[in-house]
Amino acid sequence: MKSWSPYALLVIVAIALDQWIKTLVEAGLPFQEKLDLLPFLALFRTYNTGIAFSMFSSFGDTGLVVIAVLVVAFVLYLATRTPSGHVIARTGFALIIGGALGNLIDRAVYGHVIDYILFHTPVWSFAVFNLADAFISVGAAMVVFDELIGWRRESTPPNAKPSED
Repeated sequence: MKSWSPYALLVIVAIALDQWIKTLVEAGLPFQEKLDLLPFLALFRTYNTGIAFSMFSSFGDTGLVVIAVLVVAFVLYLATRTPSGHVIARTGFALIIGGALGNLIDRAVYGHVIDYILFHTPVWSFAVFNLADAFISVGAAMVVFDELIGWRRESTPPNAKPSED
């Protein structure tokens, strides 16, 4: 169990940070009014009633909570099957779980997820998202990266010397 302690702590920190920032956003950022920070970055508080990019909003709160719980359970299952030496993947799984639980708390408490980060240009904008979404995305990238490292490691013979091309 001790080997999981840093990852459990990371999950707790991710949830706490996500919820704290969402509390600040709810208290201080006007609803659906863009506050430009940089030419390509703004704060824009809005509510997401679906999952990513408002998909599946027709499932209702209960359906989306069930889906989120199932996803967290599946990611937790994958994490427990990951060898202890795969620190990058385990960190990625912790970020995914922390982000998913942060958004799950929103959905269970408010019936929607609080989003507030907007990347944009004068003619284009990306979907509004939050820190929990960023944790999920970065965590997924870390898991994929760890898999690529493992695949490369397995495809290289142990006694092979690097080529000098």
